[in-house]
Order: sequence, then C-alpha cells, then structure tokens
Amino acid sequence: MTAAGDKAAGVDSRQAATDPAQQDQQDPREAELLERLFAAVQGIQQAAAEAGRADQVRLLLATKLVDADRIASALRVGAALIGENRVQEITGKAPQLQGVLHEKHLIGPLQKNKINTALAAESAVDCVETVDSVELAAAIDQRVEPARGDGAVLDVMIQVNVSGEPSKSGVAPEQASALAAAVAGLPRLRLTGLMTIGLNSGDEAAVRRGYARLRELRDSLVPGGELSMGMSADYRAAIAEGATIVRLGSAVFGPRTG
Repeated sequence: MTAAGDKAAGVDSRQAATDPAQQDQQDPREAELLERLFAAVQGIQQAAAEAGRADQVRLLLATKLVDADRIASALRVGAALIGENRVQEITGKAPQLQGVLHEKHLIGPLQKNKINTALAAESAVDCVETVDSVELAAAIDQRVEPARGDGAVLDVMIQVNVSGEPSKSGVAPEQASALAAAVAGLPRLRLTGLMTIGLNSGDEAAVRRGYARLRELRDSLVPGGELSMGMSADYRAAIAEGATIVRLGSAVFGPRTG
C-alpha cells in the first residue's frame, strides 16, 4: 500500500491533467476518460475514509475490451494497476503499454493451455487472481520457473464464489481452506489474498454479506492479505466490508461495446 490517499487508489488526482490549460489541449474523449477516472478515485477515497481505512484501497482498472491507447492515458496520470479477463488481450495490448509502468493482473479464468502465454515476457502477468482449483494451481506452479527463470515466484489469489451463483467461477467457501493449504505448499506460487465477484443483486445487504464472508475467509486463510472485490456498481459496499482492491471498468471507461 502507498502512503498518500491518491496513490493508494492508484491515481494522483493532482496531476497536470486536471489543469484547465492542459484540458484545453486534450482530445475530448481523453478528457472525459480522465474526468471519469478522477471521479472514481474520489469515490474510492471517500468510501475508504468512511470505512476508517483511508489509504488502504487500490484501484484496479478493469480493461476488458478497452483500447490500449485509452489504458495508456489512464496510466500516464498515475493509474498503476490494470486487470484483464483474457490472456490474449494482455498479449495484444502489451506492445503499446511497454513504455508506461504498470502492474498487470489476470482477473478472468485462466485455461491451462494459456498458462505459458500468461507467464511469457510478452505478457508479464504479475498476479493471477483467479486460481480456483488445485489442478490449476499445480499447473501454474510447474511452469513458472521454465518461463521466468530459477527462483521465480508468481503472486496468485484464490477466487471464491461467495454468492453461490452457478454463472460465477470460484471455489466454494467451504473448500477455500483446502485450496489455500495446497497453494501454500507450491514453491513457485505466493498466495497474496482472495478474490470474488459479488452477488448480482440490488439488495445491498445481501451483497455485503457475501463480501463479509470473503473477508472472514481472508482473515483465517491469508491474514493481512489482499481482498479483491467490488466492481463499478458495488465497490462502495465492498470497501465497507474490507476490500483492498476494487476492480472498476465502466465507471472509468464507460459502457463496454462488443
């Protein structure tokens, strides 16, 4: 975590992009993006402060179907963490993002036949947030050193399906302990926390119960670890329940097309 509030959320809202003289020179589409970005940062900061956890929540930009140039615009003003759902999108956008420092997480399902691509230098995934089985964890573990060299270690999170919805990926909460123990025994993986996709419901109390359940599991299985939970529609509820990473896409980039 970073010390300053803006940096904790992943963006320095004091950057020159907020200067009217700079904005006059910007493409209108880019100006709208930055306006959305800074509004999201402010929302995260407010929710974190209300939860008594100022400076403890990071913004992950969910960049599925977002053009690389728009991602680069966000990164240039201080956003530092992006998440992709598909390995092929990471690979496809990587050349255009090489010159901008950032951290990349995989936040969608990882197929075993895509592991080598995810670990390759061209993709350089920093964390796989979607480990949901012993088999997948073991397959990743076996390929880290061949892809990244002796002694290499990859950060991973366990995805837990706290909502119980069949449409969502993730291990069942009651199976998370066994999976965490298995991951802890794999030498090339470092378990950094838990991830979930919240209940698809307008019932905030029900959504929060799911997030509270993930927090309880984190406290038991990965004390002090990351809690990646909450998206554009429910990130405030997630922060109230302990999220350390919130994954925002449409709140920053607008509605997805395609």
